[in-house]
Amino acid sequence: MHEAHTIPSRSEVVFRKSYAIDQAELRKLYENAKRDQWNASNDIPWAQPVDPDEGVIADELVDAFGTDYWRKLSKKQQVELNRRSAAWRLSSLMYGEHGAMIVCSQLVEMVAGGDAKFFQATQVMDETRHTEVLHRYVAEKLDGMFYPMPTAEKELFDTLIADSRWPVKTIGLQLVAETFAVSLFRMLAETAKDTLLREICRRILSDESRHMGFGMLSLPAVVAESSDAERRELEQMTDWSLEKVVKGLFFPTEVYRDMGFSHAEIDDIRRLKRERRGGGEAVLFRQVFKKELDASLIANLSRIGLLNEGARERLGVIGIRQP
Repeated sequence: MHEAHTIPSRSEVVFRKSYAIDQAELRKLYENAKRDQWNASNDIPWAQPVDPDEGVIADELVDAFGTDYWRKLSKKQQVELNRRSAAWRLSSLMYGEHGAMIVCSQLVEMVAGGDAKFFQATQVMDETRHTEVLHRYVAEKLDGMFYPMPTAEKELFDTLIADSRWPVKTIGLQLVAETFAVSLFRMLAETAKDTLLREICRRILSDESRHMGFGMLSLPAVVAESSDAERRELEQMTDWSLEKVVKGLFFPTEVYRDMGFSHAEIDDIRRLKRERRGGGEAVLFRQVFKKELDASLIANLSRIGLLNEGARERLGVIGIRQP
């Protein structure tokens, strides 16, 4: 894993020389972040083995599960498909945490408030730790089975990193990507077969709720004070980010290629997945995950002032179901 790419980026840096509390709720988040720091090297029981004869995530999270394709596999092949699916999902999450680390390092420079800078500095450390712990799990427990960064995820973070406006970065990261990550880490923490992975996901979740809090505290005033043109730009960024996250990160094509499935078989598995989801036949906890994700997105958009009738219609097109 030595790939890298360069993203041109330019931003104005605010060097604030006043250190008094300017936003009490953000200072509280900062204090909580200091209190809740954990060490990925010492606080995770790395000596705990992962059973090579069992899957890592719930079989129900493997897209072929419940189809004839799954039933035709031997037990050994089912375990291999499970482990590869887990490696793909965790690789994608690792890249997302790495992207978040870079975006937050930029936000430290760009936000004007002292408490916002303090908190963003703690989020840089959090995202660094998440990147470290996910990388170590895949490297040590899944035999270094890393998968490439999904195209949609790369497009999302390349865009956020290159943009010079902190509200756009915050919407794409804390409002959209973090909401998705919280729901996914919660599902893994509750359903993974491997207890070590469940512990890692619970640790990450303890940080992620704070990260979403930054967006909820910092964005409402920005949205309320924006012009019509600025608001449209924020809405467009929200829609675009949601589409990248919701539609672009859900199917591990490379996993099925590595398992020897043909192009036609992969397309058929994708079709079957869509039909099960559309017909309400998805696994119960997948249904719960989607419902919680949609509800969180709707609630957060409402809290920051970006939920109107036009937004509701666009969300429906993307596939976000509204209560």
